[in-house]
Amino acid sequence: AEAHSASSRSRQLSPPLRPLPPPPPLPLLALPDGTFYSPPYDEPFRFPGFGFAGYKATCGSRLVFPRDDGCFLVNPFTGATVTLPALSSVRLRPPNAVAKYDQQGTAYPVTWMHIRGSEHLHISKLILCLPSLVAAIVGDGHISQILVCKPGGLSWSVRAYDMVRNFQDMAFYQGKLYAIANDDEDLLVVNISQDQSTGDPQVSKIGQAIKGEPFHSVWHEFGTMDILANKKLYLVESHGSLLMIRRKIWCWSKQASDTDPEASRPIVAGPNEFEVFKADFEQSRWVKMTTLGDEQVLFLGRRCSRAMSVSQYGMSGDQIFFLDDEEENLKQYYYSTEITSFCVCDMRDGQVDSPLPKASWKRCDEMRPVAWLFPQD
Repeated sequence: AEAHSASSRSRQLSPPLRPLPPPPPLPLLALPDGTFYSPPYDEPFRFPGFGFAGYKATCGSRLVFPRDDGCFLVNPFTGATVTLPALSSVRLRPPNAVAKYDQQGTAYPVTWMHIRGSEHLHISKLILCLPSLVAAIVGDGHISQILVCKPGGLSWSVRAYDMVRNFQDMAFYQGKLYAIANDDEDLLVVNISQDQSTGDPQVSKIGQAIKGEPFHSVWHEFGTMDILANKKLYLVESHGSLLMIRRKIWCWSKQASDTDPEASRPIVAGPNEFEVFKADFEQSRWVKMTTLGDEQVLFLGRRCSRAMSVSQYGMSGDQIFFLDDEEENLKQYYYSTEITSFCVCDMRDGQVDSPLPKASWKRCDEMRPVAWLFPQD
């Protein structure tokens, strides 16, 4: 039965034998319904066969399909598949870890042991660091933890008693794994060791490489509106440096009415603003940058981000292409429009434009994993 299920799984995830299109040099825009867009992102196409619909994340050139019997990373151009353990198979460190509560029955600190049974548990970020090391941010809503495994391994590994964080992104940079959380904007270095008995990777400790100076937003009154900035953070390597991108989503809400103070006041997303910082490891600080350079473009997405030189493709540099980046089971604000697309921020003047009516889709739970796919990775 196992052999049969393995072969049927292979048929489901393998592309058909007919020729596949050559991978383009610039990123594709991947939609979870199996639609893809290649630059200039105005004509959709589909891969032949089952079309790779239903992925939950992207990892460089691969689409990520978490399933009950494993997590499969599939390159849609070559059909090459990397198999990872299922999220249900996690090795605890220490092995006898239990969820702990205080005398009032409150979980503090909240750890992996408190969230591991959540039905909303999902991979929000996955990176292939080395042939023997995969790292993932796994969580529920705004809390998450870092798990590691090796391709073909039997289980993930987690530090069971580490407090969960609002991890925003990870990057494998110059041989080290780095992560960043939303609250303090510290750059964290994730030290990896090997399990003595299995040789599998494990997180030995998480230290601080850079002390952040976080942006904390407060409500401001503006006419009849209250204004507040939500933020999202990204880590991207560019020109040999590690960058942190702070994206502010300025949100507004109607002020409470004197006649109906209990009336609903939805928070609605407004303009986006970007700040870019370079990691200065010697001084242990983030250094603000005013430009990416005339040739560089950032493609930002919660699932996968990259910096690319684009002048040879006739594109303007010093721009940021970005997505909504909604997270599962985390509703921070609403939108004034039902249809969305990627947007482009020009770093020279901060102007943000949407390419509508080019590549577009309806905002809904099923379309949340829209992501960049980087065929040349």
